[in-house]
Amino acid sequence: MDLRQMEVVVAVAEEGGFTAAAQRLRVVQSAVSSAVLALERELGTPLFDRTSHRVSLTPAGEVFVPAARAALRAAEQARATVDLVRGQLRGRLTIGTAQGVWADLHRPLAALRAEHPGVLVRLRQASLPDIRHGLREGSVDLAVVALDRQRQRGLVTRLLSYEEMVLVSAPPRVLAGTGPDGTVTLAGAARLPLVDFTPGWAIRVCVDRAFRAAGVEREPAFEVDDFAAAAELVRDDLGVCVLPASIAGRFPGLSTHAFARHAPHWKIMMVHPRGDTPPAVTALLRHMT
Repeated sequence: MDLRQMEVVVAVAEEGGFTAAAQRLRVVQSAVSSAVLALERELGTPLFDRTSHRVSLTPAGEVFVPAARAALRAAEQARATVDLVRGQLRGRLTIGTAQGVWADLHRPLAALRAEHPGVLVRLRQASLPDIRHGLREGSVDLAVVALDRQRQRGLVTRLLSYEEMVLVSAPPRVLAGTGPDGTVTLAGAARLPLVDFTPGWAIRVCVDRAFRAAGVEREPAFEVDDFAAAAELVRDDLGVCVLPASIAGRFPGLSTHAFARHAPHWKIMMVHPRGDTPPAVTALLRHMT
């Protein structure tokens, strides 16, 4: 058993098939199949169930893949430690982001690339439960997500930003029930056609939580998975949308209204596993303060 075989098995598991794994590893599919078969013969048990439609892990594969990831991380960290002594840093860094969360990651990523061009960064967008699972199993090194609680079992969290959300509307629309200062209420917003984001998006989770806490029911008129689509629907006066103020500011020409009370909000957190921090993660963290 060698590290390359482990890398191949992990790639097949993560990509969901031999063809996709071969594309990721930049080898022919036969090489992937041969590596997996050789390892299965050595272990004396299949790691994958193969059908004409899909590839899935066997019980043996379910326990092997996390152990293989741990071995690959240990080997990569050993190489990175030696590279640091030589004044270099290489390797791969996988960053998870929840849908709708970006937190200006391009700035620290640009600084990391300028400082350590040998580090390959892979961005993975997924739901919050999938990102938590990836952090704990080792397929995600660092995540930027919206969380309600600072403490997360087995994870280190750091608050990057706290922001209240606003209601965004087209300029011609007159919002009934606004206060003299132009503020709105959650109950008033619920009576309007709402442009909402699909379930699982960080903004949707935070907005759902705020309406639920206030005891207000709402029914979205539209569900989208794109900021630009939401803004165009609002611009054409087809509905209103709840957005973080910083994101609303990306779309000039729309009116914004603060909430009088119980404003939806989000906390953008940086999260990584407890324990030894890989050098590439440490290098990126220096640029995320």
